[in-house]
Amino acid sequence: MLKRYLVTLCLLPTVTAVAATAPQTDASSDDQCIITPPVPPLPKPEKGAAKELSQLIKIKSDASSGTLGDKATFNGNVVFTQSGRQVTAEQALVDQQEQKFEADGQLVFQDSVVTVTADSLNAKMGSKVATLDNAQYWLNGQQLHGSADKLEITKDNKLVLKDSDFSTCPVGDESWLLKARRIKIDPVEEWGEIWDAKLEIGNVPVFYMPYMTVPISGKRKTGFLFPRISSSTTNGFEFATPFYWNIAPEYDLTFTPDYMSSRGLFSKTEFRYLAGARQSGQFNLEFLGSDSMLENNADRWMANFRHQGAIDENWRVLANFIDVSDNNYFNDLNSDVNRSTENQLSRVGDISYFTEFWNFSARVQDIKVLGEDISPYQVMPQLSVNYRSPRFWNKLDFNLYTELTNFEHRGNHYNTATRFHVEPSISLPFQGPAGSLTSEVKLYQTYFSQRDVERADTQLKDNVSRTVPELRINGQVNFERFTNYFDMPYRQTLEPQFQYLYVGHKDQSNIGLYDTAELQQDYLGLFRDRRFSGLDRIADANQLTLGLTTRMFDEHNVEQFRFSLGQIAYFENSQVSLYSDQLSEDTSTSVLAAETDINLYDDWFISAAIQYDTKYHDNKKSEVTLDYRPGPNKLVQLSYRYVPDLVNRNTNDQVDISQAGIRTAWPLTDNVYFVGNYYYDLNESRAVETYTGFQYESCCWAVRFAYHYHIKTNYEDNYNPVLDNRELFETAFMLNFVIKGLGGSGPLGVSDMLDDGIFSYRKPLYLRN
Repeated sequence: MLKRYLVTLCLLPTVTAVAATAPQTDASSDDQCIITPPVPPLPKPEKGAAKELSQLIKIKSDASSGTLGDKATFNGNVVFTQSGRQVTAEQALVDQQEQKFEADGQLVFQDSVVTVTADSLNAKMGSKVATLDNAQYWLNGQQLHGSADKLEITKDNKLVLKDSDFSTCPVGDESWLLKARRIKIDPVEEWGEIWDAKLEIGNVPVFYMPYMTVPISGKRKTGFLFPRISSSTTNGFEFATPFYWNIAPEYDLTFTPDYMSSRGLFSKTEFRYLAGARQSGQFNLEFLGSDSMLENNADRWMANFRHQGAIDENWRVLANFIDVSDNNYFNDLNSDVNRSTENQLSRVGDISYFTEFWNFSARVQDIKVLGEDISPYQVMPQLSVNYRSPRFWNKLDFNLYTELTNFEHRGNHYNTATRFHVEPSISLPFQGPAGSLTSEVKLYQTYFSQRDVERADTQLKDNVSRTVPELRINGQVNFERFTNYFDMPYRQTLEPQFQYLYVGHKDQSNIGLYDTAELQQDYLGLFRDRRFSGLDRIADANQLTLGLTTRMFDEHNVEQFRFSLGQIAYFENSQVSLYSDQLSEDTSTSVLAAETDINLYDDWFISAAIQYDTKYHDNKKSEVTLDYRPGPNKLVQLSYRYVPDLVNRNTNDQVDISQAGIRTAWPLTDNVYFVGNYYYDLNESRAVETYTGFQYESCCWAVRFAYHYHIKTNYEDNYNPVLDNRELFETAFMLNFVIKGLGGSGPLGVSDMLDDGIFSYRKPLYLRN
């Protein structure tokens, strides 16, 4: 069994995405960690104030003495104001000839940017430069505060500190402190320059840098980011030093050389851009030369390009391309690219035009399936037009969908095809509070031009024209009543629904399969008018679907209970199947599909779904989850799923998935959280995933320790250079440390821990499509 011990020191600056907004985070102690100066900050000066008024000097005190035009002294509750700055002290001296101001005794300096307490102050009123000795400072509206032997405030409100320090921890409880010989802070640009920096954690020096720049907010700036350090048995000692290049307001680039002693130098480049106000994109390139962990020391790489946005009010564009060197690239390496699918790399380009009643799109698509010898067909290209005309005549609605698609394939033994499809429909909808009734007639007219059919299947024809009519009548009745359960008032609904569907039969065994697959028969799927996705198969039908939904709403109109039950009654068996040698099943009914969501009591919730074969008395698919959610970041979830007849990727055998699991998140104290999950395979009698994590989070730092044991994904095939003795399970210990306010926000959060693993919270099952 492979064991990996990972320790990470996370000191990464926050780099705000060029075209993204800040993500939502967990409610944490940050809301209670607001550091405020000892006196309320001054308001910002009003715009448009006369410049000559801003230069006026006003002084108030209990007593004063002096000579006009020379020197004046002030004693007792001295308040000095000029140009939006204010100084309060016990005594002060104004030298009008030298244009100097000196003050001491319980001294507080304030402006719209900073609040400072100090022993004494010397200011030049003409140049608006002030120097304070033995100062304590707070940046208004931010967590940053610190001290300095000398603090200089320049005329443009920059801070220059000598022999100083700063932290974002509460005053008097500085868990971390950055000390430096000299610090220059620009509150407007929200960046600081530091010379001879020394980081102390718990009064212990842990880091030294002769020169560095740090953000005091989320603004972007060119420079080296804090390094990432880790160690594992698979990668060895790992050291990454990201370099961030703020090229322009619309462009930035991050280059990360990541040295792994067991694998080599792994370089990652990420370039982001904005194209006008409505378009954005990103390019990622990653390369690892001669991976030492592979038996043939093969090179490994990844390339990804993404672009999306609107050209104007009507035009939309989308592009995505991704490719990798081998099937296990994402399983072995820590890539910066997150994929939405498990083992599919989607390459797509789409341009669309939208108006109120019609839209047009042109699309190309290619999908690479990792670990599969058979690849899907390429869409090169697809042109589609959709036209809608509500109430085009009396109360009739008219819709027209047209599509022209050309299918290509990389394989030498596959045919190619061009498909032209026209789908007009006329519907008569009636909608009302008591229910709805929609009658629709539709015509599927499709023409296939199939080329090179002798290389693929002799049953296919060069040219096929298919015409299939459809009639669909869908109705629903809404009943409701007011009732009481357990001495609580409820509004209960009863919503019976029916659908009659007739689709004509046409032999389609002479048509290839290009983008078609069978759809699920969950409750909503019972009311579809199609049995297959895509347009290569239009299944004949003569059937009636009956369904019933009941809901219960409390006095605040919040749904507390929902239950749906439905089934299809077949008057005739469908004669259309995906493959010509696949026999149609002789049955009078579909699966019985049921779904429910219940708020059992206060913080207890249950969700369940089942697809049950009433003919063979067989459970086809099922899921159930029981949640206890008493508050934020508090969760206990029990779950079970059963999915039969799945294909094992490595052996091609059919297997049943029968798994039970528990997932927990709970605060042990105000600052310590626990997250854990355990999933067990009942058929294999073994655990498939175990995760245990503890996180401590304070106002200015956080640490997480986690243990993760899980089945290791493997997409290895005959052409993959990954080692043959790849382990089935992986064990890892991880330690993450984040310093807040020193550019390190990090991904530490309860929601992040809940999603860390194979099974994400609230998404352990995949019955719906």
